[in-house]
Amino acid sequence: MAPWPLFAVYLLLPPLLLLLPLFPQPSLPFSGTHRFTVPNTTFNHLALAPGRGTLYVGAVNRLFQLSPELQLEATAVTGPVIDSPDCVPFRDPSDCPQAQLTDNANQLLLVSSRAQELVACGQVRQGVCEKRRLGDVATVLYQAEDPGDGQFVAANTPGVATVGLVVPLPNRDLLLVARGLAGKLSAGVPPLSVRQLAGPQPFSSEGLGRLVVGDFSDYNNSYVAAFAGARFAYFIFRRRGARVQAEYRSYVARVCLGDANLYSYVEVPLACQGQGLIQAAFLAPGTLLGAFAAGPNRAHAALCAFPLAELDSSVERARRLCYTAGGRGASGTEEATVEYGVTSRCITLPLDSPESYPCGDEHTPSPIAGRQPLEARPLLQLRQPVSAVAALQADGHTIAFLGDTQGQLHKVVRVPVAACPQFDDCHSCLQAQDPLCGWCTLQGRCTQKGQCKRAAQLHQWLWSYEEDSHCLQVQSLRPAQQPRQEQGQVILSVPWLPTLAEDEYFHCAFGDYDSLAHVQGPHVACVTPPEDQVPGNPPGTDHVTLPLALMFEDVAVATTNFSFYDCSAVQALEVAAPCHACVGSPWRCHWCPESGRCVHGEHCPEGERTVYSSQEEDIQARGPGTCPQVEALAGPHSVPVGWDIHLALHVRNLQYFQGLPASYNCWLELPGELQRLPASLQETTGDRDRDGGTGLIHCQVQQFHPSTSQWELPVPIYVTRGETQRLDNARTLHVTLYDCAVGHPDCSHCQAANGSLGCLWCGDSQPGCRYGPLCPPGAVQLLCPTPSITEIEPLTGPPEGGLALTILGSNLGRTFADVRDAVSVAGQPCSPDPTHYRTSTRIVCVTSPAPNGTTGPVQVAIKSRSPGISAQHFTYQDPVLLSLSPRWGPQAGGTQLTIHGQHLQTGGNISAFVGGQACPILEPTCPEAIVCRTMPQAAPGEAAVLVVFGHAERKLLTSPFHYTTNPRLLAAEPTVSFRGGGRLIRVRGTGLDTVWQPLLSVWLEAEAEVKALRDPSPRRSCGMPAADPQACVQLPGGLLQCSTVCSVNSSSLLLCRSPAVPDRARLKRVFFSLDNVHVDFASASGGQDFQYQPNPRLAPLSREGLSRPYRLKPGHVLDVEGEGLNLGISKEEVHVHIGDGECLVKTLTLTHLYCEPPPRAPQAVNGSSALPQFVVQMGNVRLALGPVQYESEPMLPTFPMEAQVGLGMGAAVLIAAVLLLTLMYRHKSKQALRDYQKVLVQLENLEIGVGDQCRKEFTDLMTEMTDLSSDLEASGIPFLDYGTYAERAFFPGHSGCPLQPKLEGPGEEGHRATVHQGLTQLSNLLNSKLFLLHLIHTLEEQPSFSQRDRCHVASLLSLALHGKLEYLTDIMKTLLSDLAAHYVRKNPKLMLRRTETMVEKLLTNWLSICLYAFLREVAGEPLYMLFRAIQYQVDKGPVDAVTGKAKRTLNDSHLLREDVEFRPLTLMVLVGPGAGVATGGEVQRVPARVLDTDTITQVKEKVLDQIYKGTPFSQRPLVHTLDLEWRSGLAGHLTLSDEDLTSVTQNQWKRLNTLQHYKVPDGATVGLIPQLHNGGAISQNPAQSCPSGENIPMLEDGEEGGVRLWHLVKATEEPEGAKAPRSSLQERERARAKAIPEIYLTRLLSMKGTLQKFVDDTFQAILSVNRPVPLAVKYLFDFLDELAEKLGIEDPETLHIWKTNSLLLRFWVNALKNPQLIFDVHVSDNVDAILAVIAQTFIDACTISEHKVGRDSPVNKLLYAREIPRYKQMVEKYYADIRHSSPASYQEMNSALAELSGNYTSAPHCLEALQELYNHIHRYYDQIISALEEDPVGQKMQLACRLQQIAALVENKVTDL
Repeated sequence: MAPWPLFAVYLLLPPLLLLLPLFPQPSLPFSGTHRFTVPNTTFNHLALAPGRGTLYVGAVNRLFQLSPELQLEATAVTGPVIDSPDCVPFRDPSDCPQAQLTDNANQLLLVSSRAQELVACGQVRQGVCEKRRLGDVATVLYQAEDPGDGQFVAANTPGVATVGLVVPLPNRDLLLVARGLAGKLSAGVPPLSVRQLAGPQPFSSEGLGRLVVGDFSDYNNSYVAAFAGARFAYFIFRRRGARVQAEYRSYVARVCLGDANLYSYVEVPLACQGQGLIQAAFLAPGTLLGAFAAGPNRAHAALCAFPLAELDSSVERARRLCYTAGGRGASGTEEATVEYGVTSRCITLPLDSPESYPCGDEHTPSPIAGRQPLEARPLLQLRQPVSAVAALQADGHTIAFLGDTQGQLHKVVRVPVAACPQFDDCHSCLQAQDPLCGWCTLQGRCTQKGQCKRAAQLHQWLWSYEEDSHCLQVQSLRPAQQPRQEQGQVILSVPWLPTLAEDEYFHCAFGDYDSLAHVQGPHVACVTPPEDQVPGNPPGTDHVTLPLALMFEDVAVATTNFSFYDCSAVQALEVAAPCHACVGSPWRCHWCPESGRCVHGEHCPEGERTVYSSQEEDIQARGPGTCPQVEALAGPHSVPVGWDIHLALHVRNLQYFQGLPASYNCWLELPGELQRLPASLQETTGDRDRDGGTGLIHCQVQQFHPSTSQWELPVPIYVTRGETQRLDNARTLHVTLYDCAVGHPDCSHCQAANGSLGCLWCGDSQPGCRYGPLCPPGAVQLLCPTPSITEIEPLTGPPEGGLALTILGSNLGRTFADVRDAVSVAGQPCSPDPTHYRTSTRIVCVTSPAPNGTTGPVQVAIKSRSPGISAQHFTYQDPVLLSLSPRWGPQAGGTQLTIHGQHLQTGGNISAFVGGQACPILEPTCPEAIVCRTMPQAAPGEAAVLVVFGHAERKLLTSPFHYTTNPRLLAAEPTVSFRGGGRLIRVRGTGLDTVWQPLLSVWLEAEAEVKALRDPSPRRSCGMPAADPQACVQLPGGLLQCSTVCSVNSSSLLLCRSPAVPDRARLKRVFFSLDNVHVDFASASGGQDFQYQPNPRLAPLSREGLSRPYRLKPGHVLDVEGEGLNLGISKEEVHVHIGDGECLVKTLTLTHLYCEPPPRAPQAVNGSSALPQFVVQMGNVRLALGPVQYESEPMLPTFPMEAQVGLGMGAAVLIAAVLLLTLMYRHKSKQALRDYQKVLVQLENLEIGVGDQCRKEFTDLMTEMTDLSSDLEASGIPFLDYGTYAERAFFPGHSGCPLQPKLEGPGEEGHRATVHQGLTQLSNLLNSKLFLLHLIHTLEEQPSFSQRDRCHVASLLSLALHGKLEYLTDIMKTLLSDLAAHYVRKNPKLMLRRTETMVEKLLTNWLSICLYAFLREVAGEPLYMLFRAIQYQVDKGPVDAVTGKAKRTLNDSHLLREDVEFRPLTLMVLVGPGAGVATGGEVQRVPARVLDTDTITQVKEKVLDQIYKGTPFSQRPLVHTLDLEWRSGLAGHLTLSDEDLTSVTQNQWKRLNTLQHYKVPDGATVGLIPQLHNGGAISQNPAQSCPSGENIPMLEDGEEGGVRLWHLVKATEEPEGAKAPRSSLQERERARAKAIPEIYLTRLLSMKGTLQKFVDDTFQAILSVNRPVPLAVKYLFDFLDELAEKLGIEDPETLHIWKTNSLLLRFWVNALKNPQLIFDVHVSDNVDAILAVIAQTFIDACTISEHKVGRDSPVNKLLYAREIPRYKQMVEKYYADIRHSSPASYQEMNSALAELSGNYTSAPHCLEALQELYNHIHRYYDQIISALEEDPVGQKMQLACRLQQIAALVENKVTDL
């Protein structure tokens, strides 16, 4: 974009007068300007939030939020990002190899006031937009994760402009966007489009209007601006025409604001009398202003104004001509046309069409382009190009502001143009020099002239452009201040005071006190307030200053300040000199020395002598110099502690006390006490008056012993006359008390003290420094002891010397001269440094060179004393550098570099350098290693390592350090973790092996109780490995940082563990620290932010608690329940252990974890428990769920049967014969008992077997479903597109297309337009509610109008009114109310039980429309997973191809009640060229699971299902068009089929061929080849053609030629002619099984248990468990509640039945039974039978009656007998939750319906539906006409007449209507 201008031009348009000349300076001279500056940033767009005043600035890579004063409130970073204009938005950078780091310029910035959102569109990602919060632009409310081309909004090139508007409609906001052509991917994006702001896909133009362009590149619109008027939106742009018009022209396009389809689009050219193309525009009130480029090279500019009325008139003329005259004017020339290469053209409609369709309609031509330009004359011509124009209206004029292109703007300037109220005072109002603003004097505010009532009078409205305009101010005050005790008059001088009316007056306000003002010319007299009206002085002051305002009414005309002073308060301000304070103050205060008072007035009372104020100009002796005062100390200034001292002070001006006797006292302010010394006055000789009354004050001799010991203590001193009357101190006076013992701990210190103080070192029994006279004469020591050395540092140094050595001790000399040449180190001289010398205690000297290895003590030898020798020895040693680790690091620095060597702890000042850059050393320095951290380097390359030891340098020449290119991160996944952390994150990039310590860090806002208390930088120690950084540390700004160390796997892979974060902490930032390179996680992961999920929760294994063992049967699968299990981890990352054994995780869902335990009991890990613990490890989260106890296998009875028989026989021998019958009876009883026990064992084994089989099957199924879920992530669930879904839902049971367009016969093409017009009028007539209700009631009253016809017409109406769902809903509610009233009179419980009326079918269709989104987003996935799970389970067992019976089913009527032996096989299917299935690429072998008992057709179905598992069924090849070919070796190809010459036929029964028949082995190679009669091509289901029912019907056991087919079992067993021989044992068992087929019902139980989870998930999704209910359901149920209340129905059972019949049984049961209505799938008979059982279970759960089962209950009901009560509770809770939720308002529902209408405007076959509907109307035409004519309202609306007109058009009849 062109840079924004920095100056403005003022111009009056009507009348044409220049108000101001052009400003040559770069900015307007406004002083009240606010500025916002961002260096090196280009601003693109501004947006202002209405009502808030907040300003939003769109810039390159940034969004800024500014306050009305342009203070920065928030910033959002939008770039740069890795992108390419040639690629669609991507996540993986490998999808776009040409992508590079791209700046993101803001292309569109708009405010949506209704949603309180900011719409921001950038150039990257093909111009997709995002929503941000108005209150904080850093908060993203919506961002498309995977945007489609329908969401590409802005131009993807910065030089191509994008303009837009947010259009508020009554129920939603729409976005109008216009953009130019940019990039090869933008050819499909229309130049003008209408987009939705809310809904499931914001910014999508799906279903909304777009400017259709034949070839955009031919036109290449370049948009300048977009504006919204009261009724229309205007778009200003430049474009060329089609190829015949090569030159560009300027245009304005107009669209109705409420036109979501752009039917009203009209454009007309703009011309500014040959001044070039439009560059900028602005919509002023009533005028469109345009700045045009003019002159050579377009270096000049011209301003033109187009009146809006003329513009609208020109547009309306073009629209009228194109509507009614074919686009031609009165002269026959073309003045309007349909532009942009579309097929529409100007037509001839009725003359009232423009008024009837003010915003166009479907049948009106569009887009219209006028040929006649709207011309205007230039108002102003400039010599520089203009890039911006703005305007405002004031005082009947339009003021325009033009901005040129010269200013390189890098800041936003808010110029306060016409914002008069923002200026608070007169000076700022006039200094702004705003031509619209002036100061209204008597109103006291900055206004426009028209707003000031007396602006015409002199000095009433002050304007900055009038020479005599001056702000009113008080020029002088007489007097300027006044004592508070006096009340007087003040004279104010106020020039240019406006004149008031006779009954008006000014008054003065002294603070809150008002007094009337007397005005005489410029002078105003006011009376001051009395003393009691003056506020008290503020603490610590002697006066109070009040604002003095000259007021008119409540407006301050002129203001100043006036002070009231209090002389009595002055003296308290300066205690040390009260007289000085009094007479030296700015007030007229005098000092009375005898009474010690400060007074106002002329003099002191009662003849007392007065010290006059310095303000008295007529008196010579005045001011502070005349005060009685103490001038200075006459005695000693320094006084030793503990010695008698006599003090004296000079005084003067004591003549004021002449003749008054008094005593004097000296006062010393010692710490903690005030000491008084009696004093006497010694007057000096001379004339008292002449000499000023001078004298000496002598204080009594005294010793001083202060309570605190200090070397020097200043003690203030002053003199009083008597006890209290203090003499002024002329200056600050104090006596210094000094104590020799303080600060002189040794002899040298004492001797170094100031000699004038007399301190000596006293060597008696208590040695110390004392005042000389206080030390006995023999104890004074003049010579100090030997120097004492306590410490030297450092202890080592380089042989080169130059090391600064510090020597600490005592008596190390009095002055530096004592030690100048007195120090030696290890026998070598050491030169002391005078700057670091400290008397007696410290010497710093520089060592001399010495041989390596030299060692010895430090010696200090001071003259006349013995030398002092240190106990420590200093050693000269040579440091050596040996190696580095690591040898390389990133250019950004931050590498922790270890320098290895010997004697590295040499000297105390060690510094390291890498390549000339300092490398800060990390403490401590070790003898063999120095650790430092590298600094950033300008460029990659080698860098020498240098270590400096004092002045000695050591360079490592053999091993330079290599600075490498900074590492880059390209991908990071996964992007979610539990808060416990520990999840493995794989980070891919380049140069990662150069990083010393990669970290993954998280910044958190934590509460006080979770703040970390650990040291952020733990100290190292020599010889110990470096410690890892602490898990969480406290940052200086208050944030919490948690980090983990990543491991470097290779140069391109890092392995990081997610850091653990506290539960209550709020995530602020997640980033990688690669030494000094910091990369946000979102940047590394392609824009995906890292998220933390709450830690998972698992329930204990045992229901009795954690301490109780869980009893595990061998072979069982463990099912662990929990919450949020897969939110932050995948199945492969979860580790489960039972003791020391592993439980293999098979499946992980949100609420369940399934794992397969070890077959044998593992050992406990710790010895504290005998049983192994069950432990789940999810990253760092470790959950112990209790002990596990393995149970043993059930045992058979151990007592041998033979022993029992023997015992019985032995007993029989011993018992008498008479008991024979009893024994026989006993034997029979025992035999029965044995049989009973055997049956019990068999039943227990059967139960165990069913349970084990169920669990094993479930584990396999969950594994399969997990694989399926992974496949679905790539391919997605095969939902039907909305058109197909609507057709199948509206017209169920139609095998073909229900609404195929009728083929036209010869000669009918000309009639098509008439029919189309008639059907369009029928569509409009349907919008009449009265007509539609009459039509429905009339049709339903006809006896021949069947139930099928009613459903058909209801579906036709649903299609015809699909774009007006609000209206359709209203019709449905009206009809439902009528239906309810009808059933109330009969039996209300029967309502909606069946679909017998049109309204019931309308309700079904309405639910299908409203719940489509809920199906796709919520319920579709569990329903599809249930379908696939059923299909997978059925295919795992044999299915009879003839009878349709299956081993695995839920439906007992479809149960295969035979033991069929089968074996699973895995076939290798050839896929690719030459394999029959054309998939492209090389031939691949894809494994496919089948059974050896499958027929060849069944094999083909399974193979196709597994090869095309991600492909919708309609896009797969048909089974009957393919042959299965078995390939063995190079030449062995055998085509397999169900029937061929090898088929086995026996007794007129032919068995279908199976893989077992052909002896196909496991792992065999097969291929699918086209059947020969198909011409060698594979036929596929056409994606858009009409379905024709099932492709392959089930094989029937028909008789062809007397031969009957069978597969697994024969349908009927007929007796053979001869009796078969004696059956074998196996055959007898099989016959017994046939006699009791119920033994196979356990297969139903196994199947039910396997599918249970999927059934539960589906029911929970349907019944909205833990998720919001769809709005349509809530709205419908609320309506039914209202209906029942209105009709007086209070029976809750009736309402329950209504809701069940309307939703659950009407819609959801149909969806359960017929998944083909929702998905593009094929439903086999067996799957259909199982779904029927599940649907019946759902029906049973919806009924209120108690679910009773007994012996005679169907098997299907017995299967789910235990679950149905739980499902009933779910249904009841579903109804209760809906009832208790907040009601769905009419507005919300209408908004949702409008959105649905917009989303699905492309409803299928709308015209064909109208044609079919008319056919039904035609059947009962007379009855309908009669009904309309009988209705009085219908007669007024001419409904019958309109229908007759429609009939005439559709049937081509001539009518006189």
